[in-house]
Parts: sequence; C-alpha cells; structure tokens
Amino acid sequence: MMPPFGLLHRRAWASLFGQLLRPSGLVCIGEVHFHSQVSEAVLISQLKPHQEKSNFVIKTPKGTRDLSPQQMVVREKILDMVIDCFKRHGAKRLDTPAFELKEMLTEKYGEDSGLIYDLKDQGGELLSLRYDLTVPFARYLAMNKVKRMKRYQVGKVWRRESPTIVQGRYREFCQCDFDIAGQFDPMIPDAECLKIMCEVLSGLQLGDFLIKVNDRRILDGILAVCAVPQSKFHAICSSIDKLDKIPWKDVRHEMVAKKGLAPEVADRIGDYVQRHGGVSLVEEMFQDSRLSQNKQALEGLGDLRLLFEYLTLFGIAEKISFDLSLARGLDYYTGVIYEAVLLQTPAQAEECLNVGSVAAGGRYDGLVGVFDPKGHTVPCVGLSIGVERIFAILEERMKTAGLKIRTTETQVFVATPQKNFLHERLKLISELWDAGIKAELLYKNNPKLLTQLHYCEHMGIPLVVIIGEQELKEGVIKLRSVASREEVAIKRENLVAEIQKKLSES
Repeated sequence: MMPPFGLLHRRAWASLFGQLLRPSGLVCIGEVHFHSQVSEAVLISQLKPHQEKSNFVIKTPKGTRDLSPQQMVVREKILDMVIDCFKRHGAKRLDTPAFELKEMLTEKYGEDSGLIYDLKDQGGELLSLRYDLTVPFARYLAMNKVKRMKRYQVGKVWRRESPTIVQGRYREFCQCDFDIAGQFDPMIPDAECLKIMCEVLSGLQLGDFLIKVNDRRILDGILAVCAVPQSKFHAICSSIDKLDKIPWKDVRHEMVAKKGLAPEVADRIGDYVQRHGGVSLVEEMFQDSRLSQNKQALEGLGDLRLLFEYLTLFGIAEKISFDLSLARGLDYYTGVIYEAVLLQTPAQAEECLNVGSVAAGGRYDGLVGVFDPKGHTVPCVGLSIGVERIFAILEERMKTAGLKIRTTETQVFVATPQKNFLHERLKLISELWDAGIKAELLYKNNPKLLTQLHYCEHMGIPLVVIIGEQELKEGVIKLRSVASREEVAIKRENLVAEIQKKLSES
C-alpha cells in the first residue's frame, strides 16, 4: 500500500517521479495525476527544501501597497461621498478593462507615454495596462457609436513612474472620473464639472482649496505670438506645467538649455505664464496687443469669460483662479483645463502634507475621433478626483488626532452565559440576519460571557442579545447596551422590532 502523499520524503518523491514518468502521456499515483510532458527537472525544482527560500523577501511591488481594514473604512467613505456627488448630477456608471490594446494608448499622453506599463505578448495581441480612465472612455464611445453620455467610473490605473508614497503618489492607484460627452452649448458642461469638483472637495472637509483654470487654446496662442516653433509646442507646454513645482528661472533654463528655445522667446513666455487672477485677468488678456491678434487665443478667452459668468451663478467664482501657467501635460486636451490644489496653513506645510493637485480635468473634443474609423468626433469634458492623495491627507490627520476607526458595521452580538447553547445562538443569529440586522457571534461552542462582552467593547458593537436557560424558559431575550451596560428583557417575538427601534434611535 502506498503511503499518504505528504509522508513521502522529498528525495523519495524525486526518485519516484523519475521512475514513473513515461512517454505514454499520463501516470497515476493514487489519486494524483501527472502529465509526462512535465519535465523531471521542473517537478524536482518545485520540491526544493524550504531552507533555500530563506533569502526571499515578502513585500509588495514598488509603488503599490496593501490597505488594512482601517484604511479601507476611510477609503470607502471617500469613494461613497464622491460617487454620491456624481450620482446627484445624473451620471451613470461605466467600467472598462484593466488593460487595452497597446495601440489604443500610445501617443495619447505626450511625454508621459513612456510611463505606460506594457504587458508581455501572450500570443496574438500587444496589450498595456490602462494609464487613465479617459482614453478607455473615448474608445468606448467610438466603439459603441455613443454620441451623448454622462458617466462616472471608479477603477485602478497604472503608471511606471517613481513613486512618492508620502505625497500619495503610487504606480498603482485609484481614479474617480466624471465625464460629459456630447454636443452642447458652450461652457455649461464645463461649469458643472467645476461645480462638482467644489462639491466633492468641500464635502470631504479637506480645508481651503483653489481651482486653477486655463485653456489650451490660450496657451497655444501665447506660444504662437511669442514665436515658439510649432514643433516645440508640446515640449514647451510640458516645461510650463512644472511652474507649480519649480521656480520660473529653472523652467526658463529647461526651455533654453534643454529644449533649444531662444532666450528672448522664453522671456516673452515668462511675461504671460507668471500671471494669474480672476475674470478681470480674462478681460485684460482681451486687450493684450499681441494675444488679441491670435484667433485661437480669442476663442479660448471668450469661452473663459462665459465660464466665469456661469461659475458666478453657481456661487463658486471665488474658488476659481485664471492661471496662465496651467498647462496639463496630456496631449488630448483641446480647450478649458483645470486643477484643484489645497491651500496649506503653515502648520500643514510643516507636516509635509503637500500632495500637489487633488483633482483635475478639462475638455478633450478630438479624442473620440481618433478612435472612430470615419473620424467622427464627440466633444467631451470631465474631471478626475485624486483619491490616493486625498486619502494620504485624511490618513495623516487621523494619525495626528489619534482617532480610532471601527472596521465592521456589526450592530448586534449574540451571546450566552452558559455552556451547550450553540444551537440556540445559531437559531437566534439566523433570525437577525434574515431580518437584515448585522450580527455576529463567537465561533466557539462554550465561550465565556466576559470574553464575549470584551469582544463587543473592542469592536464597538452597540448591542448584545443574551440567551440562557432562564431566558429560554421564560420566552425572553436580554437586550444589553454595550455603552451603558443596561439590560432589558424582551419577548422573543418582539426582539427584532425592539432592536430595529434601538438602532434607529442611535
């Protein structure tokens, strides 16, 4: 008789595999089947002694992390608040694959295209992990010939950049997007996107914030009137976009030394991109002798003037700043662009809470046409909420405040002070579950009552129902408040209604 599988010594198994593997195709050892196509070397390598793994480090890949139950509670609250806002504005949910055909993603992100994760060819299709949720949405619209849609999407995206964990920057992270697709009157959807951004940031109580707005047509107009060659537009925009991180002199140096721009041209750009203000700056730019001669810039300024009119009606104009340095590096933007940043207090600056922008977006009227075989376009505008960065801020604040987070939503715990009452506890908890009440019990036949009560206090469970011999005889259940430790006897048939009443009062 053959010994059990787990009792054979590793060397004995290796020897046995060598003897039993035959060219016939299939070998049976007891109930375990092995294909002869598997080489002896592979099988033996899988049975190497455990000691050889001593140098193996258990860790998550660089730029990724696990989220604990405590962290997930905070994260879910953030997502719930964001999604509630999206639904309030009439959006429907969409989902797309985590990976796309590589050709769908290439040349859509400018200099950032090098950050796309390519997957190994598995035979047939070259694939890449999605870089954002916007390009897959545009692909979906073109593929399904959808001309009008207001959608939101929540999902993970991947970018092969250097992570900065303290600032909430990862290689794998979650995005929450809201987009409006379709041909509508100018700036009404754009204004709603900015209103949503304000609602989300205000609702999350992150502190004071500012939303910078610009228009890619204005930026292109500036570069044109400053005599920047058309071939350098994207490269120079990428440099301008760094002005929120490094001073103008460093940006100017990059333009001149690294990107070959004439010093006098860089200086002319500097006269524009260091300016910011409100609607008055829009009017000022209309009067600019050079910019007023550029058709693209005038179109952008006209739309911004209208946008500020709608933002005033929404009551959020004071949260918006017309910032000529805002560039948004992604190639697909064609019109209004925006980015939200938190305004730090000195105390917050000392706590290293500078996470950069916490929300961003803009108009991309040409992206759907790139995917459509006939080039049919669907104008789109949208926004993305930076969940990871917001989470980093809230997590840091909670650590500082020493807040305890409850990781379950259990409302009632089923307990007993006596032995041999598991069957009664199981019947009782089943009644509670069937009534839609969130309930737990300890997975032990005879747990001590004190252990059960301590568990409730530790987990923050508000109510305990206690059943014992006396309660069973009298047809009652004791209902105990964990906080006050008060107990009342409730008739068994009234228990569910009484629990629901208590929960509604709390």
